[in-house]
Amino acid sequence: MKKVLGALLLGATIVSAFIAYSMYTNHSAKQTAAIEQKQAAKKEEKKTEKKKKPVLKIEDLTYQLKDSRTGKVMKEFKPVHYKDKDVYDQEIKQLASELAKGIDTPMQNIKMDANGSLTGGSKQIILKEAELVKNLQNLNTKQLDVKVPIYETAPNVTAASAQGIADVSLASYSTRFRPSDTSRNRNVQLSAEAINNVVLGPGDSFSYNQTVGERTAERGYQPAPEIINKQLVMGIGGGICQTSSTLFNAIDGAGLQVTARSHHSKHVGYVPAGRDATVSWGGPDFKFTNNKDYPVIIKAYANVNTGVLTVDVRTSQHAI
Repeated sequence: MKKVLGALLLGATIVSAFIAYSMYTNHSAKQTAAIEQKQAAKKEEKKTEKKKKPVLKIEDLTYQLKDSRTGKVMKEFKPVHYKDKDVYDQEIKQLASELAKGIDTPMQNIKMDANGSLTGGSKQIILKEAELVKNLQNLNTKQLDVKVPIYETAPNVTAASAQGIADVSLASYSTRFRPSDTSRNRNVQLSAEAINNVVLGPGDSFSYNQTVGERTAERGYQPAPEIINKQLVMGIGGGICQTSSTLFNAIDGAGLQVTARSHHSKHVGYVPAGRDATVSWGGPDFKFTNNKDYPVIIKAYANVNTGVLTVDVRTSQHAI
């Protein structure tokens, strides 16, 4: 009897265990199925979101061009031709050029007054067009701010560095004019006064047009003969090219670096052939840079009685 009861008890235990295992297995299967169903639903949801979410394209976005100095927005730009490289490159080069016209400012050089004190002067401001073009060629959809690279350079002269600056002549050049031609001589005299006592520190640049300024009757300039398209015509300020040409020969003799120079359309008599430097307001300019590691001063004087214009480039004795 005990054996029968034991067998029945063992059978009942086995059946109970089987039922429990089946229930667990079914529950686990249901859980796994539910998890798989949720994961599948999430994947489907993500696929749907991707389909709904538009793909960002550079040519559809609007970028803000910001001043590298201040962070101020200078212009909003939509690169609609971004995929057409040739058209786009031409477009952004034109954009950089237009922005530069409103930014670029030549250095206003420091001068030395009669008491030996330094006066005036203002910094050069340059928008680096090539750098801006490169920035616009490398746009992306995550960064909508574009740096407009603008650099400022102040005149590199101090009172200490200018001590004794007129002691030694590096190079001097003289040209002659007719004392009787009073109108032309007045123009030569005014332009010589404008460049006289200009001080350039190491690396400083010089622009003749910027320094002399616009030649107008209000500023005292007179009508006098000037060369335009190989013809001698009357114009306000005729004769100032003699000053720029004399200056060129002086600074060239001193070894300073010429950065912009143009010739007249016909030969002029006050300097040898090929040694002239024509200028006009809004047109050709004469520019150079002090490539020395010390400051120099320009001395210019037009003697209307003897008809001699002299430009002398000088520096201090201890500098050379």
